[in-house]
Amino acid sequence: MDAQHDIPLVETDADPADVLQNTFGYHEFRPGQERIIDHLMSGEHVLAVMPTGGGKSLCYQIPAILSDGVTVVVSPLVALMDDQVAALRANGVNAVSIHSSMGRDDQVDAWNDVQAGRAKIVYLSPERLMTVRMLDALSGLSVSMFVIDEAHCVSKWGVSFRPEYEMLSRLKERFPQTTFGAFTATADEATRQDIERKLFPGEGTTIVQGFDRPNLRLAVGPKDNWRRQLTAFLEDKDGQSGIVYCLSRKYTEEVAAFLNGEGHNAIAYHAGQDAELRKRNQDRFMSESAVVMVATIAFGMGIDKPDIRFVCHLNLPGSVEAYYQEIGRAGRDGAPAETLMLYGLDDIRMRRMFIDQDGEDDAHKLREHKRLDSLLAYCEAATCRRKVLLAYFDEETGPCGNCDNCLNPPKRIDGTRHAQMILSAVYRTGQVFGAAHVIDVVRGAETAKIFERGHDQLPTFGVGKDFSKQYWQAFVRQMVAGGILSINIQKYGCLEITEEGGEILRGKRDFEFREIRETAKAGRKKKRAGPASDLSAADDELLTKLKALRLDLAREKNVPAYVVFPDATLIEMAQVRPVDLDALADINGVGPKKLSEYGAVFLGVIAGDAG
Repeated sequence: MDAQHDIPLVETDADPADVLQNTFGYHEFRPGQERIIDHLMSGEHVLAVMPTGGGKSLCYQIPAILSDGVTVVVSPLVALMDDQVAALRANGVNAVSIHSSMGRDDQVDAWNDVQAGRAKIVYLSPERLMTVRMLDALSGLSVSMFVIDEAHCVSKWGVSFRPEYEMLSRLKERFPQTTFGAFTATADEATRQDIERKLFPGEGTTIVQGFDRPNLRLAVGPKDNWRRQLTAFLEDKDGQSGIVYCLSRKYTEEVAAFLNGEGHNAIAYHAGQDAELRKRNQDRFMSESAVVMVATIAFGMGIDKPDIRFVCHLNLPGSVEAYYQEIGRAGRDGAPAETLMLYGLDDIRMRRMFIDQDGEDDAHKLREHKRLDSLLAYCEAATCRRKVLLAYFDEETGPCGNCDNCLNPPKRIDGTRHAQMILSAVYRTGQVFGAAHVIDVVRGAETAKIFERGHDQLPTFGVGKDFSKQYWQAFVRQMVAGGILSINIQKYGCLEITEEGGEILRGKRDFEFREIRETAKAGRKKKRAGPASDLSAADDELLTKLKALRLDLAREKNVPAYVVFPDATLIEMAQVRPVDLDALADINGVGPKKLSEYGAVFLGVIAGDAG
């Protein structure tokens, strides 16, 4: 890029490594930090894209400490400002924030510290910074650097655009000699170009440190029974902190109540709560261990808890960027962490509806639909998920070995005939019905809706009766994600055939899909749900002994009996009669922790019964 004002931020003999060690207590920089610091110290504008937990704050705090003037940090959240200031003061750096939640006297004292040069760093919201009064006041000082944190908020191309952030584009004209640093963890190429254009057109350097977070295990699955799936995901995570993201406020309350009933320490968090309750809940999450925060996306920005061990999405996020940002809150200490996203057709419909209701800008809506398409492609990927995720951000990598597709590769099989069944049903019913009715037609369901419309007379009625409703739901999801069918929000979520779908229907192209293992799951589920009365007399006798053992263990731990094992698990033990730990691990409801804690004693009862 073109050279700019060429005014160094600090003297060239200043040593950032000294500040790193003597102020912050770190012995070496993380990857990319030193390069960004060098650019800023030389007076060069920088847009830095760094993965969450990559240490971006130090990249501007060290140059700010070494500079002669004041550094203004623009931050989107009051809580984030106060946390950053508290962390700097804990390291002996005098920093202040000025915001509306502070009392008048505190604001005056903070500004006096800035004006007198006692505070090297001041945190402001974009709204406060861009007032005439604040800009005039700063013009009378030596402002060495403006730092725009969460810089993706500047761009209309980004997923978290905030109009008040766009006002920052006027800063360059007002402060032409000041260095600009912009930082974000989430920005694709279009967003990066827009940020540059608004903050320092043609005059800066963009440094993309990389998006890979190899310590995060990635997994995605179809949502069929969120309670069972969430319980299974959390089974080996006792004593760990994590976040469960939900789409609605009501859902967060429901999920938190369920988890508390299952013995977890869960807290709900959403924008509908009053500010004081939200603050208390956030403080609990930050200070206590083994807390599960069940939240909407109102929770997360600026959360710097290093030991979050898992992030679970119970609904589809809005885009790849949003998903990446949200899972990025896990494992910031570099230790292994797990992620899981569950989604269904309803999630796709809701996301499409949110986009279509978002203002009048058709170009913006088209971009957001395309972003959602990219997320769906990630969800239905049959190859390494990390490879697909990083490719979205123009970064290449080989198979990671740490995602569900690498660890348990899905089988891709020809689904052309099944796709034609669905497409034919969609076409013959007029492309005006949602997935539920179309699946009912294919399965030959005898519903009033089908008989009233004469759909039982269609050639496609019942052609897919050999497969369950869950199977067809998963299959249609893949057709939607693959662009074979589209969901028309204006027509209440009806399925419509795309151009590619028309070619498949006419036999001009094939359709491959990920193997759906629902049939085997359904069989296990049925077995688990089987009543004890189906057991033989001998098995029933063993079940009684297993329940007695369970009751003793539950009393010892002062927990309900089902916390040890639910009835369905004991029933399956009585039927299968596992002979060793490996066989016991195959029983539904026996996770690694319970296997370790209870396996030997339950095997002892089973072996004693056999003897």
